[in-house]
Amino acid sequence: ALCCSALCCSAVGAEQPESTPGGKQPPEQREERLKWWNDARFGMFVQWGVYSVTGGEFRGQMPSNSAEWMMNKARISIADYKTENVDKFNPTKFDAQAFVRLAKEAGMKYLVITAKHHDGFSMFHSKCSPYNVVDATPFKRDIMKELADACEEQGIRFGFYYSQCQDWHHPGGMGNNWDKTIERVSFDQYVQEKALPEVRQLLTEYGPISIFWWDTPRAMSKEAFDSLHGVTALQPSIITNDRLGEDHPGDYKTFERNIPERAPAVSDWEVCMPISGSWGYKKSDTSFKSTTTLTRNLVDIASKGGNFLLNVSPTGEGTLLPEAVERLQ
Repeated sequence: ALCCSALCCSAVGAEQPESTPGGKQPPEQREERLKWWNDARFGMFVQWGVYSVTGGEFRGQMPSNSAEWMMNKARISIADYKTENVDKFNPTKFDAQAFVRLAKEAGMKYLVITAKHHDGFSMFHSKCSPYNVVDATPFKRDIMKELADACEEQGIRFGFYYSQCQDWHHPGGMGNNWDKTIERVSFDQYVQEKALPEVRQLLTEYGPISIFWWDTPRAMSKEAFDSLHGVTALQPSIITNDRLGEDHPGDYKTFERNIPERAPAVSDWEVCMPISGSWGYKKSDTSFKSTTTLTRNLVDIASKGGNFLLNVSPTGEGTLLPEAVERLQ
């Protein structure tokens, strides 16, 4: 394992591996790298975070939008978010092997999970930030490691979601304009101190990583973009989506919630969609899609040459609601 100081030495603008997935690559090599993904057609998206403790509720109020946005929508301070969610996160019923087995039995070929969402909380044992599931919660277990091991044992491809721009906890991250206690630093400093070291750790300490799923692209310096983009070459066969930076295509195009009416002009694309209404577990969310709808969505997307990344939302106990389990089965 790399120590924090070693990870943080990879500063913004530091030299990265020369070969970069999604860069200029002979067509046959790119086709070979994406072959398994294009054959898969069906994957599981897992949006899980400390917000699941309260099911998206804050002091009797249920903020709008999906539950993982509760800190933003309710304008919750960093201190209150820690007290209400981080300090209480203890999903003792979580079983990585059973979780992956359910995905496999549903016919899913890959799994992508939120290693860090916009709230800035790391759902793995981050070496550069104590704001993580092992050091900051009663659970004390590395969820990402357990899932990575389970996926490898059961033959499911494994990938990480990582919010590279928005981070409502770090003083240099984007998105938190409500907590006036934050003493601001630059975005590039945030990338150097947290985002880059954490991405490097995820790509070196969790076995083979098949997908890196960026989210909410924003304008950033060339140095910040190049450092994040370049570090993915640590896994030469990795596939990335199109949400790292403005106008960066990645390896495939992402459609959110809606299926294109006609097959897109691009050859590689994916539709991500929650099995219910909210991406993260929200206890007021009961709008689960029927099994018929989910099956037809899969057929519709696959027939047009795309992949279906179906999202599920573990609860604060670490399990899926019966409605989700029933539909997957």
